[in-house]
Amino acid sequence: MSLKIKRDVHEYGKEILKCEKYQALDTFIQHGNISCKKHSIRVAHISLSINRFLKLNCNEKSLVRGALLHDYFLYDWHIKEKWHNWHGFRHPKIAMKNAIRDFAVTELEQDIIKKHMWPLTIIPPRRRESWIVSIADKYCSTMETIKGLYNAV
Repeated sequence: MSLKIKRDVHEYGKEILKCEKYQALDTFIQHGNISCKKHSIRVAHISLSINRFLKLNCNEKSLVRGALLHDYFLYDWHIKEKWHNWHGFRHPKIAMKNAIRDFAVTELEQDIIKKHMWPLTIIPPRRRESWIVSIADKYCSTMETIKGLYNAV
Protein backbone atom coordinates (compact mmCIF):
# COMPACT_ATOMS: atom_id res chain seq x y z
CA MET A 1 0.00 0.00 0.00
CA SER A 2 1.48 3.33 -0.99
CA LEU A 3 2.27 5.99 1.58
CA LYS A 4 0.20 8.47 -0.46
CA ILE A 5 -2.91 6.25 -0.20
CA LYS A 6 -2.39 5.88 3.57
CA ARG A 7 -1.94 9.64 4.01
CA ASP A 8 -5.00 10.45 1.92
CA VAL A 9 -7.19 7.94 3.80
CA HIS A 10 -6.08 9.60 7.04
CA GLU A 11 -6.71 13.09 5.66
CA TYR A 12 -10.16 12.34 4.18
CA GLY A 13 -11.21 10.31 7.22
CA LYS A 14 -9.59 12.29 10.04
CA GLU A 15 -12.90 13.36 11.63
CA ILE A 16 -14.03 9.73 11.78
CA LEU A 17 -10.69 8.20 12.75
CA LYS A 18 -10.20 10.52 15.73
CA CYS A 19 -13.75 10.04 17.06
CA GLU A 20 -13.91 8.19 20.38
CA LYS A 21 -17.02 6.22 19.34
CA TYR A 22 -15.20 5.03 16.21
CA GLN A 23 -12.42 3.65 18.40
CA ALA A 24 -14.94 1.11 19.75
CA LEU A 25 -14.57 -0.74 16.43
CA ASP A 26 -11.20 -1.94 17.76
CA THR A 27 -13.08 -4.03 20.34
CA PHE A 28 -15.19 -5.97 17.81
CA ILE A 29 -13.77 -8.75 15.64
CA GLN A 30 -14.91 -8.70 12.03
CA HIS A 31 -13.19 -11.57 10.19
CA GLY A 32 -10.66 -14.05 11.55
CA ASN A 33 -8.78 -12.04 14.17
CA ILE A 34 -9.15 -8.67 12.41
CA SER A 35 -11.03 -5.89 14.20
CA CYS A 36 -13.87 -3.99 12.54
CA LYS A 37 -11.71 -0.85 12.66
CA LYS A 38 -8.72 -2.44 10.94
CA HIS A 39 -11.03 -4.08 8.37
CA SER A 40 -12.74 -0.76 7.60
CA ILE A 41 -9.41 1.04 7.20
CA ARG A 42 -8.25 -1.71 4.82
CA VAL A 43 -11.44 -1.33 2.79
CA ALA A 44 -10.79 2.42 2.58
CA HIS A 45 -7.21 1.83 1.36
CA ILE A 46 -8.29 -0.73 -1.26
CA SER A 47 -11.21 1.45 -2.40
CA LEU A 48 -8.97 4.46 -2.94
CA SER A 49 -6.42 2.27 -4.74
CA ILE A 50 -9.10 0.86 -7.08
CA ASN A 51 -10.39 4.34 -7.87
CA ARG A 52 -6.94 5.66 -8.72
CA PHE A 53 -5.76 2.58 -10.61
CA LEU A 54 -8.87 2.53 -12.81
CA LYS A 55 -8.98 6.35 -13.06
CA LEU A 56 -12.68 6.40 -12.12
CA ASN A 57 -12.62 9.99 -10.80
CA CYS A 58 -14.80 9.21 -7.79
CA ASN A 59 -15.47 11.61 -4.96
CA GLU A 60 -12.48 10.40 -2.94
CA LYS A 61 -13.48 11.98 0.35
CA SER A 62 -16.92 10.32 0.27
CA LEU A 63 -15.37 7.07 -0.95
CA VAL A 64 -13.03 6.95 2.06
CA ARG A 65 -15.63 8.11 4.59
CA GLY A 66 -18.19 5.59 3.31
CA ALA A 67 -15.59 2.81 3.47
CA LEU A 68 -14.57 3.76 7.02
CA LEU A 69 -18.21 3.72 8.14
CA HIS A 70 -19.53 0.74 6.15
CA ASP A 71 -19.31 -1.58 9.20
CA TYR A 72 -20.05 0.99 11.90
CA PHE A 73 -22.66 -1.27 13.52
CA LEU A 74 -21.04 -1.25 17.00
CA TYR A 75 -21.84 -4.75 18.28
CA ASP A 76 -20.19 -8.17 18.31
CA TRP A 77 -22.03 -10.22 15.72
CA HIS A 78 -20.18 -13.37 16.85
CA ILE A 79 -22.13 -13.48 20.12
CA LYS A 80 -24.91 -16.04 19.80
CA GLU A 81 -28.11 -14.02 19.74
CA LYS A 82 -31.05 -14.81 17.50
CA TRP A 83 -31.01 -11.49 15.65
CA HIS A 84 -27.29 -11.88 14.87
CA ASN A 85 -28.21 -14.73 12.51
CA TRP A 86 -29.32 -12.01 10.08
CA HIS A 87 -26.24 -9.83 10.55
CA GLY A 88 -25.26 -9.90 6.86
CA PHE A 89 -28.64 -8.54 5.86
CA ARG A 90 -29.20 -6.08 8.71
CA HIS A 91 -25.89 -4.49 9.58
CA PRO A 92 -25.73 -2.01 6.65
CA LYS A 93 -28.86 -0.22 7.90
CA ILE A 94 -27.60 -0.30 11.49
CA ALA A 95 -24.21 1.08 10.41
CA MET A 96 -25.91 3.81 8.39
CA LYS A 97 -28.16 4.78 11.30
CA ASN A 98 -25.13 5.00 13.63
CA ALA A 99 -23.14 6.98 11.05
CA ILE A 100 -25.99 9.49 10.61
CA ARG A 101 -26.23 9.84 14.40
CA ASP A 102 -22.49 10.39 14.96
CA PHE A 103 -21.23 12.11 11.77
CA ALA A 104 -22.44 14.51 9.10
CA VAL A 105 -22.68 11.89 6.34
CA THR A 106 -23.67 12.87 2.83
CA GLU A 107 -26.29 11.08 0.72
CA LEU A 108 -23.46 9.47 -1.25
CA GLU A 109 -21.81 8.20 1.94
CA GLN A 110 -25.15 6.83 3.12
CA ASP A 111 -25.55 5.01 -0.21
CA ILE A 112 -22.08 3.48 0.15
CA ILE A 113 -22.85 2.22 3.66
CA LYS A 114 -26.34 0.99 2.81
CA LYS A 115 -25.37 -0.90 -0.37
CA HIS A 116 -21.99 -2.41 0.52
CA MET A 117 -23.48 -5.86 1.14
CA TRP A 118 -25.10 -6.22 -2.28
CA PRO A 119 -26.41 -8.75 -3.38
CA LEU A 120 -27.62 -9.51 0.18
CA THR A 121 -29.14 -6.05 0.16
CA ILE A 122 -31.64 -6.28 -2.68
CA ILE A 123 -31.14 -2.85 -4.28
CA PRO A 124 -27.80 -2.76 -6.12
CA PRO A 125 -25.35 0.12 -5.89
CA ARG A 126 -25.97 2.86 -8.45
CA ARG A 127 -22.93 5.03 -7.79
CA ARG A 128 -19.33 4.19 -8.68
CA GLU A 129 -18.24 4.83 -5.09
CA SER A 130 -20.79 2.33 -3.76
CA TRP A 131 -19.66 -0.34 -6.22
CA ILE A 132 -16.00 0.19 -5.35
CA VAL A 133 -16.55 -0.13 -1.58
CA SER A 134 -18.72 -3.21 -2.12
CA ILE A 135 -15.99 -4.86 -4.19
CA ALA A 136 -13.18 -3.78 -1.84
CA ASP A 137 -15.15 -5.09 1.16
CA LYS A 138 -15.61 -8.50 -0.46
CA TYR A 139 -11.92 -8.67 -1.36
CA CYS A 140 -10.76 -7.70 2.15
CA SER A 141 -13.30 -9.99 3.84
CA THR A 142 -12.15 -12.94 1.76
CA MET A 143 -8.48 -12.30 2.45
CA GLU A 144 -9.07 -11.78 6.18
CA THR A 145 -11.16 -14.95 6.46
CA ILE A 146 -8.52 -17.09 4.76
CA LYS A 147 -5.89 -16.97 7.52
CA GLY A 148 -2.51 -15.55 6.73
CA LEU A 149 -3.23 -14.32 3.23
CA TYR A 150 -3.71 -10.65 4.08
CA ASN A 151 -1.19 -9.05 6.37
CA ALA A 152 -0.90 -5.66 4.65
CA VAL A 153 -1.85 -2.38 6.34
